[in-house]
Amino acid sequence: MKRAQYLFLAASGAAAVIALAACGSNSSGSLYGSGSGGGAPATSAQGGGTATTAALSTTSSGTLGTIVADSKGRTVYLYTKDTQNSPTSSCTGTCATNWPPVPAGSGTPTVKGISQSLVGSITRPDGTKQLTLAGWPLYEFAGDSAAGDVTGQDKGGVWFAVTPSGAKAAAAAAPPAAGGGGGGY
Repeated sequence: MKRAQYLFLAASGAAAVIALAACGSNSSGSLYGSGSGGGAPATSAQGGGTATTAALSTTSSGTLGTIVADSKGRTVYLYTKDTQNSPTSSCTGTCATNWPPVPAGSGTPTVKGISQSLVGSITRPDGTKQLTLAGWPLYEFAGDSAAGDVTGQDKGGVWFAVTPSGAKAAAAAAPPAAGGGGGGY
């Protein structure tokens, strides 16, 4: 009996490793997705069906200024391969595994520091609702490990944190070098 339990545990572990490896990248080996791949996003990307009202708020990022975060404090991103004000998302399949859609929930989203009139939703191919801001579908980045992380910023030149107006965030300008002109003021 112990041998059967050992074999079951070994097979389960191997299956888990394979499943995790499959979620780590798309066919090109990158975490920013190709926007193709079809299929529904992973269940975890859908909020597990427990969220009834979504929430968006502003947060301060040292490098990006004021950006938008979801109800868990995670940075929210837009994908420039999406089309603003389109009723669909270009990020499906493996892309949506790496960049989980921000679920819209069933009620009116709660917002703080963001104009309610800019917030909407689209219906994904699997029937779930995804939040939008200024017409851009919103995503998290699976590579962000904690609230406030912005490691998805400028991934592949197509993923950007979102500002409260729905624009893509840009890195703050570097301060001028000390002693570099300025007229001695």
